[in-house]
Amino acid sequence: MKRHRSGYFAALLSAAVLSASCVGDLNTTPKSPEEITTEQVYADPDNYINVLAKIYGSLALTGQQGGAGRPDIQGIDEGNSGFLRLLFDLQELPTDEAVFTWSDGSIKDLHRMSWLPTSEYVTSFYYRLYYTISIANEFLRETTEARLTARNIPQERWAEIDAYRNESRFIRAMCYWQLCDAFGSAPYVDENSAVGTSNFPVQYTRQQLFEYVEKEMTDAATRLPDPRTNAYGRVDKASAWMLLAKLYLNAEIYVGQPRYTDCIACCRQIINAGYSLDPVYQHLFLADNQNSPEIIFPIQFDGMKTQSYGGLSFVVNSAIGSGMNPADYGVSGGWNSLRTTSKLVTKFSDPTGATDKRAIFFSQGRSLVVNNIDEPTDGYAVVKYKNKTSTGQDGSNKEFVDIDFPFFRLGDVYLMFAEAVVRGGTGATLGEAVYYVNELRQRAYGDTSGNIAEGDLTLDFLIDERARELYWECTRRTDLIRFGLFTTDRYLWDWKGDVPGGRAVEDKYNLYPIPSSDLVSNPNLKQTPGY
Repeated sequence: MKRHRSGYFAALLSAAVLSASCVGDLNTTPKSPEEITTEQVYADPDNYINVLAKIYGSLALTGQQGGAGRPDIQGIDEGNSGFLRLLFDLQELPTDEAVFTWSDGSIKDLHRMSWLPTSEYVTSFYYRLYYTISIANEFLRETTEARLTARNIPQERWAEIDAYRNESRFIRAMCYWQLCDAFGSAPYVDENSAVGTSNFPVQYTRQQLFEYVEKEMTDAATRLPDPRTNAYGRVDKASAWMLLAKLYLNAEIYVGQPRYTDCIACCRQIINAGYSLDPVYQHLFLADNQNSPEIIFPIQFDGMKTQSYGGLSFVVNSAIGSGMNPADYGVSGGWNSLRTTSKLVTKFSDPTGATDKRAIFFSQGRSLVVNNIDEPTDGYAVVKYKNKTSTGQDGSNKEFVDIDFPFFRLGDVYLMFAEAVVRGGTGATLGEAVYYVNELRQRAYGDTSGNIAEGDLTLDFLIDERARELYWECTRRTDLIRFGLFTTDRYLWDWKGDVPGGRAVEDKYNLYPIPSSDLVSNPNLKQTPGY
């Protein structure tokens, strides 16, 4: 099945910036001639798909126009305020997979693992999630049967609108999963919550957030379209199974209960849903990756339609620096800031990519070890994302890339399945787990020379294999925490804890703090322990 990138529809709904207490009044009057009211939008059922596009668009875009100018959230440079860029910052920069050269605000505190509740990057990720939750809530609030009846929306359109509601619920639950993973506990608001700055949301515990996401995704798995039948870039049943699998894989960390058997069951549903590995690993990260049979749910980027200085435009441009030709990567310039640590590179026995084709680094003129965190040539560049198509053509725009981010893909499913088996989940055999791991390694090596045996499939092997397969795909912080390696001295990397060779840090850094601004605004909130 060939899929075509469509981009996101222009958003017709003018959404107000969230207040510090996480409940914004989105039912606003126009502030300029081009802005329109909620009632105008929802009077026409043809507009509803565009509101849904705004909800999806919040995962890729940063504001109401192009790359910059009308940001969704305040308090940070708009280019830094996108969901994917902030997810990358919080998932990759504190780990062995990424180092940042620039000194923008408190950005280096992430790799040094010394962030505070006032960090603009922690705060902006928190508010980006609540911004997305808020516009999803508003859509759900405005599309009840009572509202549709009052607006004389034809009943033959109700099933279509209900399908949009199910997708909105998925995006909202996905945001709460991110809050559960990053912050542990967080305020809870839904479409029934009172709107206004004087209404303070209650704080859900991690257990409550877990149970909410599990319930929403279990329901979504019955309501969303069958796998691979929805429009490209929109969620379906396989997306719900994937989120559940990730929830269950981390359940022992989140709520102290092993749910590995449930993880295996969800992975098996995805495996049986008709996805297949992309024959070429590199093709997953190129400008025409919308054609990949492996991607389950992407965050869409289009150089002409979804322009943002966040997302994969940030990742591609930031990785390009000294000694590199931007044209080789389909862009017009490099930002000379992102690179990786020696620990990631040395997980490949041959980092040239000649043996394991997943090793996609630029090393010329670079030192392997990051001796100086401020020196952009200390550390290899990661160049697996390229604004080039699989046939070698440039993307549509050299400033904003065409690469879709593979938020959920089958390769991760295979590794989750294997890990859940090794951790004691039932419903699958060790032989099956080895088979799926070897499927990935045969793609990487081009033959069976990299295959492993059952005795090789250990947790130590799997955490390294996840790095080899999934580096710079925004899973690393969560993975290291699950394996007990993130804050401890069991595993060290360049500048962990702000020393050259790395050191252990306080366990409080397994979670991010509730932003100080929200603590001040909402008396119902309590800070993450240790901060």
